[in-house]
Amino acid sequence: MREITVFTHRRVEDTTAVLERLAEQAADAGVTLRLDEEETRKHGLRAGPGIEVDAPVKDSVELCLVLGGDGTILSALQRYAATGVPVFAINFGEIGFLATVEPQEVEDGIRRALSGDFELLQLPAIVLDSDESLLPKRRAWMAINDVAIHRKEGERVAELAYALEGEIVGSVRCDGLVVATPAGSTGYNLANGGPVMAWGVEGLVVSFIAPHSLTARALVVAPGDRLTIHNRSREPLDIAVDGRPVGDIPAGGTIDARFVNEIGTIAQLPGSSFYRRLREKFGRLAS
Repeated sequence: MREITVFTHRRVEDTTAVLERLAEQAADAGVTLRLDEEETRKHGLRAGPGIEVDAPVKDSVELCLVLGGDGTILSALQRYAATGVPVFAINFGEIGFLATVEPQEVEDGIRRALSGDFELLQLPAIVLDSDESLLPKRRAWMAINDVAIHRKEGERVAELAYALEGEIVGSVRCDGLVVATPAGSTGYNLANGGPVMAWGVEGLVVSFIAPHSLTARALVVAPGDRLTIHNRSREPLDIAVDGRPVGDIPAGGTIDARFVNEIGTIAQLPGSSFYRRLREKFGRLAS
């Protein structure tokens, strides 16, 4: 049986009609859409042709189809990391840089998703290594886009140092620090003035949030180099992975980050280009 996992974002009214259309075409194509308990409740779904409700999310599906923006897409990529299941996304968010097709291309997008008419792109990730005291939910957290370390609301300016392969590179007073993959370099890192890294580049970029310095600069880190972040502040600092809070670094604590290649699998249209996507999402570059 051909099965597809479906995730949608929180604005139900944006995706209900598309989900109904998707279910109709899935039934005609002999595909079953699997929606978990949250999706079932959110849309008030009942089982029927092309739809399985309250279905536990599982790895043995041929595709994960997302109706949502980058946050929902990232959640899907996290769930299916290292499984080889591709994520095909129809954009219902603000930017949707990771989306496969736009809302005006819904009909063509559904057809391509159900027929397998797409190409696959492998995305790297950042893996955070720590002990249970820092990240109690897991021994390792993984980010497809970025890891943000920032001062807690209302607390004083942070002081962060970072080292590569054990060598301290710099120490900066700032509001925080962002470590991004190439896929995530167009997000928080870009807002910090960090460089955009094209998809396919291997490595990480480190940029600072509101640095209290005239000399703080973003740095691109080689893929094999271990990055260690030191919290030299007097207070703990929050850690967010792909925009979601996961823990904190205590005063005087450290956390390691490393680059891992080919973790996520995202669907894209044949002939799609990172540079075309960059132009369409962020405007034409000045000539």
